[in-house]
Amino acid sequence: MTPLEYCKQKAAQSGSSFTVSFIFLPKMQREAMTALYAFCREVDDVVDECTDFGVAQTKLNWWKSEVANCYAGTPQHPVTKALQPFISQFNLAQEHFLEIIDGMEMDLKFNRYEDFKQLQLYCYRVASVVGLLSAGIFGFTNRKTLKYAHDLGMAFQLTNIIRDVGEDARRGRIYLPLDELKKAQVTEEDILQSRESPQVKELIEYQIERAESYYDKALRELPAEDSKQQRAGLMMAAIYRTLLREIRLGSAEKVLTSKTKIPPLRKFILALQAYFKYA
Repeated sequence: MTPLEYCKQKAAQSGSSFTVSFIFLPKMQREAMTALYAFCREVDDVVDECTDFGVAQTKLNWWKSEVANCYAGTPQHPVTKALQPFISQFNLAQEHFLEIIDGMEMDLKFNRYEDFKQLQLYCYRVASVVGLLSAGIFGFTNRKTLKYAHDLGMAFQLTNIIRDVGEDARRGRIYLPLDELKKAQVTEEDILQSRESPQVKELIEYQIERAESYYDKALRELPAEDSKQQRAGLMMAAIYRTLLREIRLGSAEKVLTSKTKIPPLRKFILALQAYFKYA
């Protein structure tokens, strides 16, 4: 199995909405995005699969060293071997890969976020930075596109958090800012015990409105001259924003007990519609 085949297998196993848009990319960009996505999955799996803090921290430290190896031209892992040729091709910054790992470390150290400012840092590291790397792979001429990529990454991560409230709670995690729970008169136990209520519905709808505002902001910021090159991100946005709206239509508080999903065929249709919209 070649390094790239390993990355393709890793991406395929995830079943993520992100990979739908990859098929519309030119070969080099598709391979670069597949390698980037596989890197994100590898470091995320460290946190998800390691129950021992010390072991997980050791593995993340190893990945930091492996990023350095990759930039030194001596990668050891199939993912970094696949990534290495694209670093100079797309001018991918080493610090961005380290930021992603720092975001995973936050998952080791925190299972609660006191306020949105603290959550913002987490979202920046695990999603906005990925958006910046992706924008570089897709290509742009106007640096304002990086602001778009940053805010679109925020929108994606906030959507993930909303979708996964119940799933995260069953793992003892609450990503919704605690000061916002208090304001909505929702307790941590309400979330952990999946207690649906008008207050929980109001809390989730507030989170949805915030995520929607990031989608709106990102789309306003995208320079017209770069929209065609950034189509893959826009296809992802079409899928994720539809997911967000489905959550609201299905009664927002249901995120405590069920996980909203978009069927594969509908994902493909949404991606296709966005592809032609920004052609």
